[in-house]
Amino acid sequence: LFGHHFASIAGAGPILGPVIAVCLWGWGPALLWIVLGSIFFGGVHDFSSLILSVRNDGKSVGDITKIIFGEKSKIVFSLFLWFSLILVIAVFSAVTAKTFIEEPDIVLPTFFLIIDAVIFGILVYKKNFPVFYSTIICLFLLSIFFIIGKEIPVIIKLSPLKTWIIILLIYSFVASVLPVNILLQPRDYLSSYILFVGIFIGYLGLLTTHPIINAPFYVSFYTEKGTLWPMMFVTIACGAISGFHSLVSSGTTSKQIANEVDSKKIGYGGMLTEGFLSLLALLSVSAGLLWLNYNEMMKKGNWIGTFGIGYGEIVKKILGSNTGKIFAIVMINSFVLTTLDTATRITRYITEELFGETFRIKILKNRYIATVFITIFAGYLAFGNWQKIWPVFGASNQLVAGIVLLLTGCYLMNRKKRALSNLIPAMIMFLTTIVALILQIIDFYKTKNFLLGNISLILIILSIFILSEAINKIREVKHGI
Repeated sequence: LFGHHFASIAGAGPILGPVIAVCLWGWGPALLWIVLGSIFFGGVHDFSSLILSVRNDGKSVGDITKIIFGEKSKIVFSLFLWFSLILVIAVFSAVTAKTFIEEPDIVLPTFFLIIDAVIFGILVYKKNFPVFYSTIICLFLLSIFFIIGKEIPVIIKLSPLKTWIIILLIYSFVASVLPVNILLQPRDYLSSYILFVGIFIGYLGLLTTHPIINAPFYVSFYTEKGTLWPMMFVTIACGAISGFHSLVSSGTTSKQIANEVDSKKIGYGGMLTEGFLSLLALLSVSAGLLWLNYNEMMKKGNWIGTFGIGYGEIVKKILGSNTGKIFAIVMINSFVLTTLDTATRITRYITEELFGETFRIKILKNRYIATVFITIFAGYLAFGNWQKIWPVFGASNQLVAGIVLLLTGCYLMNRKKRALSNLIPAMIMFLTTIVALILQIIDFYKTKNFLLGNISLILIILSIFILSEAINKIREVKHGI
C-alpha cells in the first residue's frame, strides 16, 4: 500500500520545483525549505488528511469539509479544486511537450510505457495471469522498449509545441474516461518500479561519483521571477507540501488501510520519501551541471531535460551519461502522464458533480462533454505563456494544503485535541500563498494576461471564504457553542 500511495503522490512537481528554485535562489534556501517543509508541513498535512478520512469511513476531504464547515464551503472548496486542477493539466501538458521537442529520443520510451501498461492490464484483468509473472514480463518488455525507443527520435516540425500539447490532451481525454484497470492502475504500478529504481540509482550515483556542487548556496533575495519569500515556497511546491496529496490520501489510500496505525508510516512516511526525491532533484542539477550550462538550459524552458542531464552526470559511472539522462526523463515523464490523466479524471468528477448537478448545467453531466470542456480550457492556458502558470499552480496547490490543514485543525479542536501543529502551518501557508498570488496578479494585469490574473483572483476570494468559515468554527469551539 505504501508503494501504491507513494507512486500516486509522486508526480513531476517534487522534481521540477527544486530544479527551478535552485536556478533562481540557490541550493541553500531550497534545501532548507524542502527539509523543514516536508517534516513540519507536508508530513503533518498528509498524515492528518489520511487519518481524518480513515476515521470518517473513508470520506473524501470534500465530504468532510461539508460535515465540518457546511454545504457552502464544500461547493467553494470544489470550485477551488476545479480551477487548481485546470492549472495542473495546463502546465504539465506544456512542460512535457517542451521536453518532447528538446529531447526527441525520449518520446517513444515514454509512450511505450503506456502500451506496456495496457499489456499488463490485459494479462492480469482479462487473462487472469498471476501478477508476479505479469510484472516480470512487462518489466522485461519495458527494458526492450526503452532500448529500441531511445534509438528512434520522433520530431514534429509543424508547430511542435502546440501539436504535442494537443496530442497530450487527447491522451488525457482518452485515459481519463477509460476504466482504471485498463491503463491507470497498471501504469501506476509499473511506474512505481521505475521511480524506486531511479531514486536508488540516483543516490548510489552520488556515493560513487562524489560530485562537487557547482551551483551557489545563495543567489539573491530578488530575482526576475520574484522574491525568495513568497515565490520560492510556491515554486518548490510539492517538494515540501502538496495539497493534492490529500485527494489521494482521502480518495483511495484511506479505503485500503487495514489498520489506522499504519497511517503514520504511509501518510507521513510517503511525504518524507517525496522529500528525498526532491533532494535528489536538487543535487542532480546543483552538482551534476556546470552553473553556466544550468542557467542556459533553464532559459530555454526545458526543465525536465535539465534534470535529466544533471541526473545522467551523477549516475554516469553506473548507467552512462546519455542512458542515465534518458532514463531520468522517461521516469519523470511517466509521472507527468500520471499527473495529467489523474488530474483530468478528478476534474471530470468535480465538473459532473459541481457544474452538472449542483449548478444544473445538464450537458456537463455527460463524462465525454465534461472532459472535452476541461481539456479545451486547459489547452487554451497551455498555448499561452505556460511558464507563468507554474507559480500559480504552486500557490493553488499549497492553498489546498492550507485549507486541509485548517480542516484537520478544526476537527481536532472539536474533539478537544491539540491543534496548533496543524493550525500554525495552515496560517503560514495561507499567508505565503495569498501574497504570492497577489504579486502574480499585479504582474498578470501589467502584462495584460487577464485570464491567469482573474483565475488567481478567484482563487484568493474562494480561499478567503473558506478561511472565514474556519475562523468562525474556531470561535464556536472556543466559546463552547
